[in-house]
Amino acid sequence: MRHSQLKAFHHVALLGGFSRAAESLHLTQPAISEQVRKLEQEHDVLLFSRDRKRVRLTDAGERLFLMTKQYFEIEQHIHDYMSETSAAIDGTLRIIADSAHHVTDILRTFRTRYPNVTVSLRVGNTGEILEELRAYNAEIGVAGSPSPGKDMEVLDLGATEIIGFASKGLLPAGKTTVTLKELSKMPLVFREVGSKTREKLVQEAAKQRIALTPAIEAEGREAVREVVASGAGIGFVSLAEFGHDERLVPIQVVGTNIAMSESLVHLGQRRDVKVIRAFMDCARGIQTKKVPPAKV
Repeated sequence: MRHSQLKAFHHVALLGGFSRAAESLHLTQPAISEQVRKLEQEHDVLLFSRDRKRVRLTDAGERLFLMTKQYFEIEQHIHDYMSETSAAIDGTLRIIADSAHHVTDILRTFRTRYPNVTVSLRVGNTGEILEELRAYNAEIGVAGSPSPGKDMEVLDLGATEIIGFASKGLLPAGKTTVTLKELSKMPLVFREVGSKTREKLVQEAAKQRIALTPAIEAEGREAVREVVASGAGIGFVSLAEFGHDERLVPIQVVGTNIAMSESLVHLGQRRDVKVIRAFMDCARGIQTKKVPPAKV
């Protein structure tokens, strides 16, 4: 097994095709195909299923792709170490968050310090976030779990209470609070399974022997917001994420003590990746400023 074979395989998997990989590596497509063919032949394994012009990773290919992500990242570490005199940080930082609200301040500081880094930000629930981090499909996660696993490094961003929210006019005038028992008789709009907000709310209700069943399940926080704004039911979110929307009113859930904690997380074994280290340094600096000084 040669480095060139792994490199060819990795780029085909990463870019989704032999021609794209060849263009990226400045080689011909037959040369890339031959490298991958030899890798498969020498180890008697099928890494891609080929259907006309489309290629897909097999199960064996998926497992090898995760390993080559790690392999070539270590190669980049070595390159960075050997060229440490270069202080510039560039490349791409991929963030997946349950809510972008929690990283806006950090992103502003980070982009000011490192303008050559391209940042991509997408949304997912806590389960998806941890899965993507472990698959090397993102560098930083913003998750609603204070204990995501021993393989993760965590920076606590704080916690706020979970509230309900509804469209104006859905509840009687002047009603700004509800109990879990009242909620059990109302139309509820939940996020998909894997949402930490949903999980905490359902667990708290179960402790009080109350069953909360969604009338509508929507994918993602924005979808929930739009469904609730239509008057279809009551949704739930942390107070910090409620924001301002003239269509909606907040509702306090009384008789409970549930809060949504948020954390910045990344794989511990990737702590030396330059962009991860730089982003986390920015985040720690901002969090330190938010903590009030101790009274003497």
